This record gives sequence, C-alpha cells and structure tokens, in this order.
Amino acid sequence: MPMEKLPSIDPAGSRVSDMELLSNALAYAAVPDKYVFPPEKRPYAFLDDASSDVALPVIDLHRAALSDHRHQVAAEIIRAGKEFGFFQVVNHGVEEGVVRGFREAAAELFALPAEEKLPYCSDDQSRPFRLASSTSYDRSQTRYWRDYLKLSCHPVSDELVRHWPAKPATFRSSLAEYAAAVHDLAQTLLSLIAEGLGLPDGFFAGDLSGGDTQMNVNYYPPCPDPSVTLGLLPHCDRHLLTVLSQGDVAGLQAKHGGRWLLVRPVPGAFVINFGHQMEIVTNGVLASVEHRAVTNSAAARMSVATLVMPTMDCRIGPAPEMVSEASPTRFRSFVFSEFMEAYSATAASREDVLESFRLDRSPAATA
Repeated sequence: MPMEKLPSIDPAGSRVSDMELLSNALAYAAVPDKYVFPPEKRPYAFLDDASSDVALPVIDLHRAALSDHRHQVAAEIIRAGKEFGFFQVVNHGVEEGVVRGFREAAAELFALPAEEKLPYCSDDQSRPFRLASSTSYDRSQTRYWRDYLKLSCHPVSDELVRHWPAKPATFRSSLAEYAAAVHDLAQTLLSLIAEGLGLPDGFFAGDLSGGDTQMNVNYYPPCPDPSVTLGLLPHCDRHLLTVLSQGDVAGLQAKHGGRWLLVRPVPGAFVINFGHQMEIVTNGVLASVEHRAVTNSAAARMSVATLVMPTMDCRIGPAPEMVSEASPTRFRSFVFSEFMEAYSATAASREDVLESFRLDRSPAATA
C-alpha cells in the first residue's frame, strides 16, 4: 500500500515540507526505493557487522535503596558503563502502569487517521512537539524506516502541555506522569554514577542535567525486507544520559568490540546509555557508544527515549577529579549550545563531532 503524502504545516500555517509518514499505511508489500540503502551501508553488509548475542548487564536498582548495597550498585553501573556504555535496570521505581499507560497513548497517536496527525507534522526542530519521519541528521537521500514524535517533556508546565496533542484523550496526562517518573529515575542514576566515580554528591545536579528534558518516541512499522534498510543511523547521543523504554520487540543494537550487539528486551527494564556530555565530563572514562535501530518483518516496534541534557549555557569540560598526570585533560571546555551546533554540522558522526572538542590531536589520535 503506498504511503500517503502529507503537507507539513508550521505554527504560522505555511507549508514547510511534503512529509510521508510510514504509520499512515496499513502494510507494505515491498520496501520503496527511497528506503533501500546501498549494499555497503546495509545492516548485515559485513561479517564483522553481524549481530552478537553478548548480553548487557542487568542491574537491580532496588538494592541501591539499601545503604549496605548502594556502593556495590554504583560500582556495577560504572563497570557496565566502562565495558559497554549501555546497561539495563530493573526494579527502578517507575510503575509498570505508568510505562504502559504512556506507551499505549503514544501507539494510539501513531494509529490516528492521517488527517488528525497532520497538525503535528513538521520539520521545524524548534517546535516543542512535532511528528516527523526518517531523521534530520543524515545527509544522504536514503530514508530511514522510522516515524517519530519529538517533544519537550520536563519540567511540565501549563504552557508546555498546551503544545501536546489533545488526542488521544489520555496522551497529555499519561505523558506528564511518565516524564516525571523517568526524571526521578534519571536523577537517581546520576547520583549513583557520581558516587561510583568518586565525584562530589550532586555533581550532575544543576545545569549539567537541568536543561529541558527531550523525548523521542520512535515507531518502526513491520518492514518487508529488513536486510536492505535501517530504522535509525549509527550515532551517539549528544546529551548526558538516555533512559529508554524498549518494549518487548528487539531492534536496538549497540557497538561492542567491533560488532553490533542486539539489546534483547528484559521485561520491565529500562535501557540506559551515556551521551557525549558524559564522556566529556568523565574525561573519557564513560564513553558514548554508537548505536542504531534495525527493523523486522513480523511486528511493529516502538521505543521511548528520554534524553537528559544540560542547559544551553552550561559550561562543560572534564571534571577536575577525572584529570591526573596519568589521565591528562582530553577535551577542551565549551558551552553546550556550541556542542549542539557541532553535532548538527557533523550529521551526528561520533568521531567528527568529538574531534571539534579534543585536545589531543596527534597523528596517532586522529588516524
């Protein structure tokens, strides 16, 4: 079934683009040409790109509430971060009903008739809520097999909620509840990370995590041929910390040891990964790891990524505690808004964006 082409409307009512939404079609008999990648960029192009079955660490956060186990949990997080850059958390305090409530509301929004989604469609990245397709970072003409909601979700205010859709009826209330709960979880994780690294209590509080929290709700419909397309390009997150609700359908892959590791869903878990800002403030101890999304032919997949970010005027650089004679300063300091501009200019390329902020630019480091 062909996709319906929608004219995207900006807040002033003018046309900004012609947008095709994958979620407007019931099914696909074949992958349209614009979603077919050249052979060398396909998800299983090379043997060393094949998906690995190494399992991510799963950390029980309930133990962190017990004083005699808290330091042990913090150490587990740092160990997982150093080895993988990713881990999963269970018994995290976010109620199952809160997660399910928002995921169901978001799924209903993607399922709305095309004309009801039209007012939310936009390529304008300044909007606090918008619906779009593919990605705005990749410069190629090939499109990614993905629709997404991109929105500001915390701190919640009447003005912010006004920008959220009124349909489905449960969307606004379930989003507000979910965003608050995940914000609390993120602050717990940041406190444990600081403890595990020997940083001062509250190190990540304030401007480092005080920016407007962003959310990407990603929808990947069943794909007729997952071998020729991708759901999302390989990238690292530009923020500080990502808290991901993956649901029960696999599709997230993280780079590990030169291979792509499939992050298998764990019931009730959140997937946690570090963004570029975490790598920089820890002077490279906790690296931001490349990840991507692959598609499947059997079931739709939806993920909800909550992105904790600094304020735009936050000055960022390696923490003094993370610098020593054995580990000299690896990155220059900068204002976060500068990093955001560099990230967009380099199309989310991990090495290209970090090169703009590295201090060690010897031939060995840049080869």
